[in-house]
Amino acid sequence: MEFSLSFVIVMAIVAGIAARVTANFFRVPSIVFLLIFGVALGGDGLNLVQPRLLGDGLAAIVSISVALILFDGGLNLQLKELGKVSESLRNLITIGALITLLGGGIAAYWLSEFPWTIAFLYASLVVVTGPTVVNPIIEEVGLDRRLATILEGEGVLIDAIGSVLAVVVLDVALNPSAGAFEVVIDLVERLGVGGVLGAIAGWLLGKFLQKATFLAEDTKSAVVVAAVLGLFETAQQIQSESGLTAVVVMGIVLRAAEIPNNRALLKFKSQLVALIVSVLFILLSANLSIPSIFALGWDGVKTVLFLMLVVRPLNVIVSTWNSGFSWRQKAFLAWCAPRGIVAASVASLFSILLTERGVNGGESIKALVFLTIAMTVFLQGLSAKLVAKLLGLNQPDISGLVIVGSNPIGILVARLFQANGQNVAIIDTSADLCRQAEAYDIPTFVSNGLEAKSLAEAGLDSAGTFLALTINIDVNIVIAQLAVKEFNPPKVFAVYVRDGDRRSQASVQQAFSDRLPIKTWNQYILQREVRVGEVLLTELEMADKLNSFNTMFNAGQLLPLLFERKGQLQIVSADMSWEKGDRIVYLLYTPRALPPPTNSPVESSAPTLDINPIVLSDLDISLKTNDVNSRDRANGDAVVKPDYFLNMAREILKRQN
Repeated sequence: MEFSLSFVIVMAIVAGIAARVTANFFRVPSIVFLLIFGVALGGDGLNLVQPRLLGDGLAAIVSISVALILFDGGLNLQLKELGKVSESLRNLITIGALITLLGGGIAAYWLSEFPWTIAFLYASLVVVTGPTVVNPIIEEVGLDRRLATILEGEGVLIDAIGSVLAVVVLDVALNPSAGAFEVVIDLVERLGVGGVLGAIAGWLLGKFLQKATFLAEDTKSAVVVAAVLGLFETAQQIQSESGLTAVVVMGIVLRAAEIPNNRALLKFKSQLVALIVSVLFILLSANLSIPSIFALGWDGVKTVLFLMLVVRPLNVIVSTWNSGFSWRQKAFLAWCAPRGIVAASVASLFSILLTERGVNGGESIKALVFLTIAMTVFLQGLSAKLVAKLLGLNQPDISGLVIVGSNPIGILVARLFQANGQNVAIIDTSADLCRQAEAYDIPTFVSNGLEAKSLAEAGLDSAGTFLALTINIDVNIVIAQLAVKEFNPPKVFAVYVRDGDRRSQASVQQAFSDRLPIKTWNQYILQREVRVGEVLLTELEMADKLNSFNTMFNAGQLLPLLFERKGQLQIVSADMSWEKGDRIVYLLYTPRALPPPTNSPVESSAPTLDINPIVLSDLDISLKTNDVNSRDRANGDAVVKPDYFLNMAREILKRQN
């Protein structure tokens, strides 16, 4: 039964959104259900979605959609983060791409018995991974930022490079007389032209958006979409197949520009791309011939397994040889390489083109590419969280800390979180204060915490805890509310004074105390008149310890900072309810003119620690933090024992004696 074109498009949209909703419910990559729904509704299923009705329009839809997808990927990349993994990332998209091309071609030739030309054409199509598949896996697994960055960067950049590489291999397949030198020059020209055009267009668009303050937000988003499509088509006309490289570079350059309120732009782009991916994958999988996949037999399965279990690990081993990644991180990189929408799109286009040119193998290539997508997504995508857990790479649900306010208390809290093995970052408008934090290897950002872009650059997208700790308590609550609105991290704290409007502050917890004189405690630290102590609440002594604790707190001599519960270090809130087993970390005021208080809640065998977070030379806690960080860099895992603070106190006491 033939349906109208409008019916096919509507069905593709409905099915794509339904697949994405189902995937969100089961917490799996959306491409899993997009593939299932597309095949079920296609010609070998219910035959409700018939892409052939689109005719030549399908190829145009695919090209435009892939351009927007890759631009969005480039827009989400941050140059500062890429710099931390630049060497490994460069190797993955160059040497690694070559290893995948050679290994995949050999596998397709020997195992699937493809001719050499068709085998390498298949291999060029599966060089890519793809942000639309990798990014949902990263979000679900909860990887550390460095590992997540290299996977995201590879997914975006390898898509553009792989697409150009596939076109060059296609040219060789259609013109076998071309020499090696011509092939290399062709590849460099396409990448070079696309890169230059993308950089220029990204810079110009960034300048325009900075100056065009008269534009409404929805109009600004429309301008960006029009600019992307215009650049893509212009690049294609100047140098064929350079458009994808151009839009990726344009996205990266535009992200680096200072665009006002770019959070709204990023949100719009992600929503648009989600719709595009959903519809496009439904159309492509509906156009797939299931008998052609079964015709591959077990040889096709062996080819994909060789690609997954031999070629990809070899790629990662070579590309990350001299990197700082641990063997666990390398193992996850080797396992997590699912193929996605770009491989499917280009394979579909090549199948049509090869058939038009009278070259056999177009349908077989498409079938093997879709088999690769299905196997990598189902085997690698669905098992990624389990593999990360087995390798010990999952971050806790509440992990990582972003602080606004590089003052003594903020630096101290950041260092304690660092010692616990968590990622931290500090934002402050003062470069001098940020340099004090940098002395402890704390990542800092000289920026304004009232800007969502600054919070995003500091990593609040993936952090579990946010703390607004400037000396201006009125500004703190505004910053915290901005963090809730734009990022909604699991824990949001601020130093502020509650007023009558409780609803506006419901999602922001008061940090440390409801009456914290932050300037006073910062001055205590600067004058070396504080000690850092810790107390463990046991069942037998819990009441006595809390009475002593509360007495000193009410007298203004003690300030609770953090507590450890079930192995998780967290910030103390003003309305804290203590439980048995809590380990409380606090500041104790010890004026130099007075002897240390005799009613300290810490046992005599575990004295408090002298500390000054501004001076590096004589701080044992700073040395301890550096030791933990160096172990993390060397081994990939930092293990902080539950009695960390207690042991540290005893070590210092022993040295003093």
